[in-house]
Amino acid sequence: MTILFAKRAEVPQTWKVATVAAIKAAGDGDRHGADAFIQTSTGLRIPAHSNILASMSPVLARVLNLPNKRWKSEKVIRILGVPNEAVLAFVRLLHAGCDEEDEEMMRRNGMHLLVLSHVYQVKWLKRACEKRLAFWLDAATVVDVLKLARLCDAAWLGLRCLKLVKKDFGAVQKSDAWQFLEANDPWLELYILEFLHESDLREKQSRRNMEEQKTYQQLSEAMECLEHIFKEGCTDIKPDRRRRSSCSCPPLDACQPLQLLLLHFSKCDGNRATCSRCRRIWQLLKLHSSICMAQDSSSCKVPLCRQFKYKMQKMEEKLEERKWMVLGKKVASVVAFSSFAKRKRYESGRDLGPE
Repeated sequence: MTILFAKRAEVPQTWKVATVAAIKAAGDGDRHGADAFIQTSTGLRIPAHSNILASMSPVLARVLNLPNKRWKSEKVIRILGVPNEAVLAFVRLLHAGCDEEDEEMMRRNGMHLLVLSHVYQVKWLKRACEKRLAFWLDAATVVDVLKLARLCDAAWLGLRCLKLVKKDFGAVQKSDAWQFLEANDPWLELYILEFLHESDLREKQSRRNMEEQKTYQQLSEAMECLEHIFKEGCTDIKPDRRRRSSCSCPPLDACQPLQLLLLHFSKCDGNRATCSRCRRIWQLLKLHSSICMAQDSSSCKVPLCRQFKYKMQKMEEKLEERKWMVLGKKVASVVAFSSFAKRKRYESGRDLGPE
């Protein structure tokens, strides 16, 4: 028994076999204890068991158990607008018939079964139809399946369709279904194009976030190496294998380039304000001072740490003073306007008073 149709009606095995035979007979007169009929658009009457139908579908249960429903001689439920084979497959699955032909049956009637399972609220069958339709998706059928998924509230299947459209949009555009969509359903076309646009934006944002995280990781390694160089005196920049094995550099690939930058910084004869390598060292030293947790200057061996901290503290004080100045100006303007309004009200009230 396949996993897709593992959920079955809890009925005796002999009843299951009898019901399958009754469905295959499809009105040949051998009802095998069936007490209801499913009638199709062509008039085909499929024998069924009302208890199984009610247990599998809450919609069919309400139809069968309506108090004001007056059944004449037999219970007949009409399922119209669907091919006979699809209705027969639907009733067979509800009655937990043998699944030797389930795969081929789903391939032939999957879209109709999705509609029937949605209308009659057979959740397990709806999930199974979604999975099989998603498995068989291709560029030629994805637009039609997407339309059906939106009509049947099959969000998971709709998302799979949109992902396939995004993956192979060129082939989808060449399909007859897409050309029909462009001519007759502009809203669905707009919905698909908006999804593609938003998906591209999300991918760009994701790549940007990954690049930022990579940059943060590299800066973290650089800070770790910077402390290691000045704390432990690691200044060997030669590609010595013995040094590599004995050195306790956190990430060796980041430590040696940083040592080369420091060596250039100590010997640079040009303008350090315009030299790109020197500016990079200045930026790393400033970044270290902003995250350094040392309480006093003696415990941190990185040069210029205390000077940068002092400078940043002064800048913060200036920014704080600037904030208070801006706030004071705003409050002063409000006070001036309110006092002016009070004076105007007082003068207007005095003018309107008794003479």
